[in-house]
Amino acid sequence: MSISDSAAINQISRFAYQAILNIQQQQPELLNEKYRKVQWSNIRNQSVFLDKLNEELSNVQDWDARLLKVRRFLQVFLFPNSLETPVVSDLHQKIRAYVQQQIESQLNSSSGSDTSESDPSASQVAPRSEGIAILLLDAENLQLNAETEKFLGGICTYPIQIKIAFANWRTMGKQDAELHTRGYELIHVPPGKDSADVKMATVGSSIFIHYPTAREVLVCSSDGVMTHLCTTLQTHGLTVYLVRRQGDMITVFNSQTGQTQTHSLIPVPEIPSLEQFITQLKDLIRAEQARTGKFWIKLARLSSLFQFTYKLTISEIVSVHFPEKRAREIFSNFPEDFAVHQLPGHSELYVTLFEINPPNTATQPNTGTSKESQAKALRLMKVESKAELEQVLFRILRALTAKSPGSYIPISNLATEFQKQYSVSITNAIRHLQLGNKLPQVLQSFQVFKLKKVERMYYVSVRAEAIAASKPEEALPDYSSVSDRKLVGTPETSAEQPSVAQPEKQGGA
Repeated sequence: MSISDSAAINQISRFAYQAILNIQQQQPELLNEKYRKVQWSNIRNQSVFLDKLNEELSNVQDWDARLLKVRRFLQVFLFPNSLETPVVSDLHQKIRAYVQQQIESQLNSSSGSDTSESDPSASQVAPRSEGIAILLLDAENLQLNAETEKFLGGICTYPIQIKIAFANWRTMGKQDAELHTRGYELIHVPPGKDSADVKMATVGSSIFIHYPTAREVLVCSSDGVMTHLCTTLQTHGLTVYLVRRQGDMITVFNSQTGQTQTHSLIPVPEIPSLEQFITQLKDLIRAEQARTGKFWIKLARLSSLFQFTYKLTISEIVSVHFPEKRAREIFSNFPEDFAVHQLPGHSELYVTLFEINPPNTATQPNTGTSKESQAKALRLMKVESKAELEQVLFRILRALTAKSPGSYIPISNLATEFQKQYSVSITNAIRHLQLGNKLPQVLQSFQVFKLKKVERMYYVSVRAEAIAASKPEEALPDYSSVSDRKLVGTPETSAEQPSVAQPEKQGGA
């Protein structure tokens, strides 16, 4: 490795280190949990980071491979989606520009023959530094949404700058308009079996002639007739990625390395904030207590309910907020919200809510009062329409914001107060009225409320015009006429709801 190479590697490592330092100071959410609290400004940590990256880059001689090394090195510290953020993209562009500058400087300081002999890697990098990737899409056999296309862009070493889609567009509905807005060149083919495949193979086989800077080609088709095209492109030195769909997965086969990567077409549920997570657990526990009449809930049962309701496991969420803890430890970490119990000689863990005045249920996990006796201990209310629920929530929110009318509060506070006053979760109430499963969407549909989202948490407020139009006595809920009316989500009705009536599965936490 030449002296100039060593200096360039040191500078690139410093670029990467400075990027991590800036991310920690400005966008710490992009860092993996275990690296957020590392003191990156510390000289020792800086030295360890730079030495490790310098070693990684020095082990390869080709600059393209070194740039890929930087990307993979950063993957250790950042969440996967963070690699596509502007701050990381700008870092890659900055490094590429710096490498190109160093190469041109070396070429200008020596003759062409001397350069190729003394630094063969530089002569190889110069033309490749302007390389591009090309995407060929058989739209009749494979559809790519913007998210999947973004995933493919992350796999390529070079940016995808040319996108060509083949189909008989008369039979594709509005798909041509959508692809056009995403920058695709559209090629029409007549109707007939494999027409799009044949045209795609014809155009693709001459890619290297029309686009001399092409270095990678993504061949996107679920048909198996593209083998000849892939072979042709490989013989001309291009890296070919064969993209296919298998069920709910997109598979990408790298012809050069033989590696296969996969991408799920099913959206990954958003990880809730810690406060939202605790609220979700408490709602499920209350609902299950109301359904079964038992005070203690098996952790395995709660885990199954959570996974069914939110499409995430408790372990997945705990691993994000508390990377070094087990799922069951989350309950011990919040003694003000939960209580745990384990029978002697048994591995099963039981969970309940820590409340000053708990329902009149048994103190041991294996016993419980009847649904009827528990229902008598609850306040009763009647909400038979969306409008009545809106009025109830309006009164509660007016009371919570009485000292500062029109101010925002977390929607979890509204849900907690509803539960406290009526002994039924707001989730069960909106399900009972068949309004959906998501409280934010329900609140947005009410005219009297305003919602805003800060990071992952929703906040709610009463609209000023609703406050002005309301009567003074509406500021607080009126329970004077509440007697023996039907409770929304009582054990009799909540048992019909899918989130609490699923068969008990001993799923892991």
